Amino acid sequence: MSLASGSSGNCYYIGCEAYGILIDAGIAARTIKKRLKEVGIGMETIRAVFITHDHTDHIKSVSALGEQLHIPIYSTALVHEGINRNHCITEKLSSSVRILEKGTVLQLGEFRIEAFEVPHDGSDNVGYCIQADGKVFSFLTDLGEITPTAAAFIRKANYLILEANYDEEMLRMGRYPQYLKERIDGPNGHLSNRATAGFLAEHITDTLRQVWLCHLSHDNNHPELACKTVETKLLERGIRVGKEVQLCALKRSVPSELYEFE
Repeated sequence: MSLASGSSGNCYYIGCEAYGILIDAGIAARTIKKRLKEVGIGMETIRAVFITHDHTDHIKSVSALGEQLHIPIYSTALVHEGINRNHCITEKLSSSVRILEKGTVLQLGEFRIEAFEVPHDGSDNVGYCIQADGKVFSFLTDLGEITPTAAAFIRKANYLILEANYDEEMLRMGRYPQYLKERIDGPNGHLSNRATAGFLAEHITDTLRQVWLCHLSHDNNHPELACKTVETKLLERGIRVGKEVQLCALKRSVPSELYEFE
């Protein structure tokens, strides 16, 4: 379930019947609690939070979750250092800090979780690959390009959350200052609809069942445009959305449905 996906805040839930984890915590803790409660999930079932990088829209409530609710906060050492330097973190993380290394698998209950490098301009930046019950879930947000490492984890996935942040023409013609346009479009910025669509069309596997497009820009994208760009490119390869693969664009501030995997 996506609780929020965009530059105003990011938070995602993955769980089994008895417990679950969060990826990123960029919205208020009370909002996380409320949105989970609406689908029958209590905060006491959250075993850990996994952080992708130290930008505010991914870490806003880590102090409340980690230091007040005593939920372990996992990320690399550099991300943890960046979190504690961030001006939005008034209560620094200490007892809740858990360090993980890229490329090392962490077993948490039935989840096998591996962090891997992605290119972005945080202090350090990771995607996550989560395996459970024979299913592989890859999660990649905030990356400027799809590197060979990122590509390998995308190809492994049965279920994929992948960034489609902006439409190139909307960004070029939009109101952002030039330096910000260049940051977004750079190799340590964000993925465009076209880049995401092109990669998926070239590298999609028969084992990929569902793609969720995440972290769409409010100013430089629309959910319908992001989906159409990907759908059109896939169709050029003879891959029909709704038949061979499912596709959905996650909303910025509205939670998604709770998807149940068979």
